[in-house]
Amino acid sequence: MSVLAACAPMRVKQNSATPEALAAQEAREAALAGKSRWTLEARIAVSGENGGSGDLVWRQDGDAYSFSVRGANARTLRLHGDAAQAVLEGVDAHPDVGGDPQMLLRDRLGAEVPFAALRRWALGLRVAGEPAQMQFDERNLPAQLVQDGWTVDYLDWFGEQSPPLPKKVFAARGRDKVKLVIQSWSFD
Repeated sequence: MSVLAACAPMRVKQNSATPEALAAQEAREAALAGKSRWTLEARIAVSGENGGSGDLVWRQDGDAYSFSVRGANARTLRLHGDAAQAVLEGVDAHPDVGGDPQMLLRDRLGAEVPFAALRRWALGLRVAGEPAQMQFDERNLPAQLVQDGWTVDYLDWFGEQSPPLPKKVFAARGRDKVKLVIQSWSFD
């Protein structure tokens, strides 16, 4: 957790959602709409009732996902599944199975991780069909997204990517926090 503690949210200069910034966001969302196969490698920290941190490898292939976190204690927690089923391994001797990955994480770990929304937020995208408020930085990249009671701060971006992709994503709702410091993105 000490690696992420040094990454405490810094205030990024935020601009209101101008027509230019919203148009840039819509263009980013359109460019990423067809990219449903990706992998990110990151440091993750989750705070709340039973928080923790570790190295994350997240593979997304359409609705199928594999979310694997290796903690400092060398224990690996793996959440994988698709739209119909989620399987959580590494908590007990036997896998836990459920229909909703967010509920499975909350029930088994006591951690609130907005898994479905985080899939979009990690890419710097809004969850479609849900109201959202956005603020942008001087490059018209998202600086903050408020959606479903969560505040998502974007503190750094991989600007050399086209379109740019988030490097630091900090989501918070009350005492629940999810911090991603992304080392790499790859798309299949």
